[in-house]
This record gives sequence, C-alpha cells and structure tokens, in this order.
Amino acid sequence: MSIVSSILGALNVVIRFRSHASLACLVILAAMGGTRADDGAAIAVAAETIRLWEGDPPGALGTADHDVPVVAWWPAAKEAVASAALVICPGGGYGHLADHEGSDYARWLNTQGISAFVLRYRLGSKGYRHPVMLGDVSRAIRLVRHGHERFRVDPARVGVMGSSAGGHLALTSCIHGAAGDEQAADPIDRVSARPDLGILCYPVVSMLPEKTHGGSRKNLLGESPADEIARQLSGELAAHENVPPLFVWHTWEDKSVKLEPILELCMKLKSHARPYELHVYEQGGHGLGLGVRPYEPSKTLHPWTDECRRWLAAQGF
Repeated sequence: MSIVSSILGALNVVIRFRSHASLACLVILAAMGGTRADDGAAIAVAAETIRLWEGDPPGALGTADHDVPVVAWWPAAKEAVASAALVICPGGGYGHLADHEGSDYARWLNTQGISAFVLRYRLGSKGYRHPVMLGDVSRAIRLVRHGHERFRVDPARVGVMGSSAGGHLALTSCIHGAAGDEQAADPIDRVSARPDLGILCYPVVSMLPEKTHGGSRKNLLGESPADEIARQLSGELAAHENVPPLFVWHTWEDKSVKLEPILELCMKLKSHARPYELHVYEQGGHGLGLGVRPYEPSKTLHPWTDECRRWLAAQGF
C-alpha cells in the first residue's frame, strides 16, 4: 500500500470511505451512491449492424466475421433529436470480446438518452496486431461523426468507452486519435477520429512488461514488441495536453489489472492540466461491468454508473 499511498498523496485528492449496500468504497474526487437504472424498457436488440468499410478492411487477413470490423448501432430514441454518442470497446484481453461490456452498456446508455455503437474490433487471437485495433476504433468514431444525420447524433459529442483491454483501446484512441485528412478519397476519413471524452472501466493502461496485463500485451503487440511501441501505447507515459476529459474507475481487489498505472495516468493528466475523474472501489473482481448480468432497467447497478451518469451530464452528454 505504500506505493499507492504515495501516489494518492501526490495527486492531492480527498479520500473518503463509505458503505453502500455492504460495499465498502474508496472514493476519489466524489462521494459514492447506489444507482438504479432509469424507469422504462431497454432496447432488446441493436437496430443495425454496420460494416466499418464497404470493401475489405485495411490489413484484413481473411473474410470471416472476425476479419470484418463492425459496429452495432443502439439508437437513443426514435425522435429526430440529436443525442450524444459513445463508441464502446468491449474487453477480453484483445483475444475475445465480452458481450456484457458491450451490449449491456449500450442498453444502459440508451436509458440515459445516449446513442451507443458497440465495436467488434479485430483481435490478436485471430492474428491481428497494433495498429489494426486503433484503426478500427478510429474508423468507428469517424463513421459515427460522418453519419451523424442518419444516426441522429451530435458530431461534437462523440465519445469512446471501454473495459479492461477495451479500456486500453479507448484510452489509445483518446491519446492517438488523429484529425481528419481533408485530402482523403474516402469522405469518412476526412472526419476527425479524436473522441470528445472517454470512459475507462478497470482499464489496462500500460504495455510495459512489469505493469501490464500479459495476455493483452501479447495479443496486441506479439511476443517481443519494440520497447518504443510499448511506451507509445502506455497511457501513463504517452498522455498529453490534448487528451479529452476522462472518467476512470477500478477496484482495489482486481487481481488482473494493476491499479498503479491508472494512478500514474492520472498524475500524467494532472501534469498536463487535463481533466479527469477517478473512482477506486475496495471490493469487486475483474470484469464487473454494470454489476449485474444481464442488464435490466429494474435492477440495481454498481455505484459507478450513478457517478458516471452525473459526470456525463456535467460534460453535456
């Protein structure tokens, strides 16, 4: 605990302990509260599944489903009102995709009036390596912005969300997302891939061997990646003055993803005067998601959802 304590001291944050429904929480930057999903039925299925590229995706190794990145569109409402939107990157160690960190999040976001686009990005277990995954999430963000009239979303309010390795991918897009190329032949590529905000759920932050989740690093970068690439994809080192606002949460009990790189990321953001909100809960293993499976509007969700809803409202989402 000495390392964590010293980092928290450097962050100069206020720490409070509370109990909520027998869950002891370490709360950073805001007091915790329980949350219950909003009234109203969630959408049962996605409205449409959309290929990111009409032809073969760049770097495709085949034509199977896992070679074709797509987004599943979960619209916020049928009314012709532009909503905020989030591109969701499910976790799974860059080896598979966890549905409860995709479609369940989408259903919950819909109850908050936010459109969701669950990304099926290409995976290391199928032979893909960086930068293919970054290319997939970048294309998804561009697709949403370019098609904002069709999707009924505000192109100035398009964020990214991810859990575990998906959180690493979301963070990578917040750090390395590129502006649009005005000279691109494809009009979608003329649109910016920089998210307007990011939500990181128990994220893998670092790709350095002593700090990372080993399976995620291997699937993303291969057996022996260059040190320079690993450092570029370590958020605690690569975060800069243009990173969008971030909401980050994790648990002290998580045995799979280290807490220290997350705290170091926040220190890096603070050094660049970039806003973030961090919540660390004492209890809970890795892969919590919403805290219930499957998601239903009547169920009591994990307290992070209530804090995130408040934060999103403050961000204008």
